[in-house]
Amino acid sequence: MPGRHYSKFIPPCLSMSELVCQKLDNDATDLLIDKWLERPHRPDAYYEWFQRVRERKHAAHANIRREQILLWNKGIFVPENIFTRTVDTGRLIPLDRTWVTHVYHHRSMSRLNMMPVIFSMLPELMLLRGMYDRGCDDIYVIVTDLKRNEMDQVTDYFKYVCQNAVGGACKASVEQKINHDHMQLTHMFDRHRRTPCFPQLDLTLRAILYEKRPPFIVLFSHQTMSYSQILFAAPLFVPSKDVYHDFPSGCPNPGCTDNCCELIRFPKKGVETAAVLCHKRKVRYRYGRRAKTTEMCNWIDCIVCFSDDPGQCGHSEGSIAGSTSSEGSEGSLDDGSTHRFAGFVCSRCKLVKYCSSEHQRLDWEEHKRVCAKPAE
Repeated sequence: MPGRHYSKFIPPCLSMSELVCQKLDNDATDLLIDKWLERPHRPDAYYEWFQRVRERKHAAHANIRREQILLWNKGIFVPENIFTRTVDTGRLIPLDRTWVTHVYHHRSMSRLNMMPVIFSMLPELMLLRGMYDRGCDDIYVIVTDLKRNEMDQVTDYFKYVCQNAVGGACKASVEQKINHDHMQLTHMFDRHRRTPCFPQLDLTLRAILYEKRPPFIVLFSHQTMSYSQILFAAPLFVPSKDVYHDFPSGCPNPGCTDNCCELIRFPKKGVETAAVLCHKRKVRYRYGRRAKTTEMCNWIDCIVCFSDDPGQCGHSEGSIAGSTSSEGSEGSLDDGSTHRFAGFVCSRCKLVKYCSSEHQRLDWEEHKRVCAKPAE
């Protein structure tokens, strides 16, 4: 249970936080996305990157439905035409799903509008939101004024605490290090007059992770020469380096690829460079969402899960026959209902599964925007 009093070792309550929470709803997110698409300086580094994504063609192989993938196969450059694989349900969903942003900041920033904060990292948030089917309708951001080296120290501290203090009682050496690092960071924040103070930052961040269970949380810095950090709850939630290895740095200069200019620390090299808080599965105090992946029917309202073990289902995979039109694969079942529990693969793109032809028909209006034959 979270502690009623502030502790470095027990998750605190979010009600103890003195930070102000400003909420940006789904309509505000829609407005920001529209403004981002209408920005006058297009094409830019992000648009060019999405163009490179469009040139990539997926190949059909055994693990294609388990891998992270980003596809823009048809239509103009709008979020509803760009699809990504979710890491929790294995569905292929468009990037047009919005979210509610909870921005926590010091009371001295109460008069400021937080929409520019979200707009500055909107492409990254759209991609991260698209990676999760469940539990990502809310995104949490904490606004700070940390410089680059200070952000590095804070990141290392939270990684150490979440990896070593989640079991309850700590070793004496671990407790000593946490106390020492906490005191050092508190003095550094006070000396440089950082806001919020470190105890409030620590309390709020760990309380959000413990109570709200998000897959990630963003530490935003409005310092000009700093960057914003994404803290992931588990390695499963980190973007794949195979997909995002050449993602733009966010620098206004379209030709810049230098990490020293990046505005947000997006893990282009996957887990290798990502700030992952916890790798352990069995813990007493879980910070962030539990990493668990399943493969589900691609129709968004279906709750059917498929098993990788044919013995559990009693049947092998079937397929749903494609139509002869160039648009996709809406059709009838090849082999009847005996294969229902193992799932039916879309016979055209080989990217998604359905529990029945009825759910494929229901999903067709959305899936047809991405359904295409794989590369030879």
